[in-house]
Amino acid sequence: MSKPIPRSILFCCDHNSVRSPMAEGLMKKIYGRAAYVQSAGVRHDREVDGFAIAVCNEIGVELVRHRCRSFEEMQDWGDHLGSFDLVVALSPTSQRLAMDMARTAALEVEYWPISDPVGQADGREATLALYRAARDQIRNRMIERFGAPAEG
Repeated sequence: MSKPIPRSILFCCDHNSVRSPMAEGLMKKIYGRAAYVQSAGVRHDREVDGFAIAVCNEIGVELVRHRCRSFEEMQDWGDHLGSFDLVVALSPTSQRLAMDMARTAALEVEYWPISDPVGQADGREATLALYRAARDQIRNRMIERFGAPAEG
């Protein structure tokens, strides 16, 4: 059963290079400006993954301009964790960090166990299939949580 879309949502994962940028892009594509949406990672030691860019381009979600950032950088740039109504953790590591940070802020943290496709397959087509599966897991979970997108 879906719940109303919060005013602000932060998607997070380990590096902000695959799952959380996909979630941010999908949320903006599916729900438009229904919420302020950002993403972050526990660490920022990578750029947006090329396979993530490719599978999102297939469905009209543009990630090539996404700038990866960590929780720490997010706060340095003025987006404090406490300013979000909902934090959606897409990895166990990001869930632990979000829960630790949420102790001092009035926000809701949800964990969506999304498969990490990085390094899990051999060959381009097998790799793309795993990235598509992760993308589709995020999209399905999003629609389950926030309801079907408005027509138009």
